[in-house]
Amino acid sequence: MTTYAALLRGINVGGNKKLPMAELRALMTGLGYDSVQTYLQSGQAAFASAHGDAGSLAAELTGAIEERFGFSVDVLVRDHAYLKAVVENCPFPAAELAGRQLHATYFSEPVTAERYADIDPAVHLPEEFRLGDRVLYLYAPDGLGRSKLAEALSRPRVNKGLIATTRNWNTVVKLVELTTPGA
Repeated sequence: MTTYAALLRGINVGGNKKLPMAELRALMTGLGYDSVQTYLQSGQAAFASAHGDAGSLAAELTGAIEERFGFSVDVLVRDHAYLKAVVENCPFPAAELAGRQLHATYFSEPVTAERYADIDPAVHLPEEFRLGDRVLYLYAPDGLGRSKLAEALSRPRVNKGLIATTRNWNTVVKLVELTTPGA
């Protein structure tokens, strides 16, 4: 049995794509997933599954949500080992920062620095970003809502062809905790 987190993009934001967490848990349990837990209302679920891989589980969950709720939601699924590696490989001093200052954007596939070549890092200092394995780490000392770098990084032309979803560091760490086997 492998433990995973499902990251749903753009639900329960501004009254759009309303997806109650109790209904998401019931849907996931109905799909045969074990130990289903949700975290916050913004689209995180931890679960265990003995079948499939991250890609097939994401496709299955995407289809089930569309069938049940009538709207499409991008879903990324990542296993515990990957989530733990994201935390362990953070290039910023996470322990010294407030959770609102550090974010991880998870991607559907690997990204290269060339994708961000038009963004001049010096213009956005003290904000910074670094790339990892299908993840972008963003240090935004004044928070994501005020971040000009986050705005530049999230432009559609920059992320064309990708599913991308961002979580603050508190959520990143909580997902590791929730997907720890036996937790």
